[in-house]
Amino acid sequence: MSTASTHQSDVFELLPLLEKYNRPGPRYTSYPTAPVFNTSYTAADHEKQLRETSDNISLYVHLPFCDTLCYFCGCTMLVSNNRERVANYLNYLDREIEKTGELVKGKNIIQLHWGGGTPTHLTPTEIRTLGQKLHKHFTFSPDAEISVEIDPREIGEDHIRALADVGFRRASIGVQDIDEKVQEAINRIQPEELTREVIGWCRKNGFESINVDLIYGLPYQSRASFNATVEKVLTFEPDRLALYNFAYVPWLKPHQKLIQIDTLPQTDEKLLLFADATTRFMEAGYDYIGMDHFAKPNDELALARKDGTLQRNFQGYSTRAGRDLVGLGMSAISHIGPSFSQNEKVLDKYYARIDKGELPVIAGLQMTDDDLLREHVIMRLMCDFHLEKAKVEKKYGIEFNTYFADSLERLKELEADGLAINAADAVTITDNGRFFIRNIAMCFDAYLPKMQTAKPMFSKTL
Repeated sequence: MSTASTHQSDVFELLPLLEKYNRPGPRYTSYPTAPVFNTSYTAADHEKQLRETSDNISLYVHLPFCDTLCYFCGCTMLVSNNRERVANYLNYLDREIEKTGELVKGKNIIQLHWGGGTPTHLTPTEIRTLGQKLHKHFTFSPDAEISVEIDPREIGEDHIRALADVGFRRASIGVQDIDEKVQEAINRIQPEELTREVIGWCRKNGFESINVDLIYGLPYQSRASFNATVEKVLTFEPDRLALYNFAYVPWLKPHQKLIQIDTLPQTDEKLLLFADATTRFMEAGYDYIGMDHFAKPNDELALARKDGTLQRNFQGYSTRAGRDLVGLGMSAISHIGPSFSQNEKVLDKYYARIDKGELPVIAGLQMTDDDLLREHVIMRLMCDFHLEKAKVEKKYGIEFNTYFADSLERLKELEADGLAINAADAVTITDNGRFFIRNIAMCFDAYLPKMQTAKPMFSKTL
C-alpha cells in the first residue's frame, strides 16, 4: 500500500496530467453506477432484500427541502418555505420508516446519515420528532455513527441542540466558498462568522467530528480568492475536509444555467485551484484519504484508510465497511447484498406509491457475478490504492490477468504516466495516481464503454 506523502511540488508538477485526464467519469459511490439501474426491479424485490439484510445496517434519510436555490446544486432537492408541505413529506416519510423498520426488525443500525436538500430546514421540533421516530422503529447500536448535513444559513442553536438530543455527533457543513462575489454568483450568501458560530454550537453541544465542504471551479473564483477561503476554513479547525469539483451539468440540472458560463474558471485555472488547496491541506497536517476527502490523522476516516476498513457509498468515503445501506425518502438509494434500489424521484409519485401501501421503489438492479467482482475491485482500489490479485482470484475463482485483460490494457496509458503499477501480484496506485483514482477505476468498469451518449452522463474527474 502506498504510504508516502505527496510533497508540495508534486501536485503542481502533475498539472499537465491533470489536464490530460480531466474527462467525464463516474464518482463510483456505487458500482454499477445509477444510470445502469432499470425499472424491472420492483418494490417486491426490495422488500425481499430488506428481509435478508445483514445484522448491521447503515441508514440514510433524504430530506429534500431547502430555503433557497443554490445555483451550483446537483442534488435532488426542492425549494419550499411552506411548512405544511414539509410536514406532509415527514408524514409520508414516517410511513416508509414504519414499513421498512418492520422488515428489518432486530437488525442493528450502526450508521445513520441525514442528507438533502437541507436536513436543518426542519424545525427543532421536527428534528426531534423524526429522530424519535427512527429510534422507535429501528434498533440502534450504542456506538452508532450518526451524522447530518447542516446549512448554517437558516438555523439557530436550538437546531443543533435538537440534533444532539436525538444522537447526532458528526456534522458536515456546507461552505463552498467564503468570497462574497462568489457567494453572490451562486446565490448562497453565508458570512464567515456565521459558519464559525455554527461550528462553535456543534462543538459546544457534543459533536465529535466536523466536516467542511468546499467546491472549486465556481464562478469568479481565482487562485488568490480561493487561497483566502482555504486559509479561513483552516482556522475553523475541521476534523475533515471535502474539496469537490463543481460538476457543471446543465443538461441534468437546468437551474445551473443561471450561472454565466464565462464566469467559470478556465480548465488550467481550475486545476490550479485544486492543486493549491490540496497542497495547503496536506501542509496543514491533513491526510489525503482519496479523491476529494481529507482528514486529520486521528480521525476515524484516516484510521479506516490505514487499517483497510474504508468504504465508499452514496455519501462518499465512509467507515465501518461491510454493512448494507438502506435509503429512506424520495430519491434515496439502497444497496442491500447483491442489489441496488432507488426510490421515486418525483414527490407526488413518491406519495402515490406510499398511499398504495408499497415501498416507493422506482428502479434498481440485481447484480451479476461480474458486477460483484468488479465492485470489489473498484472499491478496494478507491479505498486502499492497492489490490492483491491472489486474494481476488481466491475470493471469486478467476485468473485475474485473463479475466481483466481488457481492463489492464486500458490501464497501460495510466501506467505509462506513472499513475499505476500493474505488477505480477498486485495493482497499485502510486502516490501521484491517487489524484486520478476515478480514471483508474474507469478502466475496470464494464458498462462505461457502452454508455457513450450525445451529452456526457457524468461530471469531469477533476
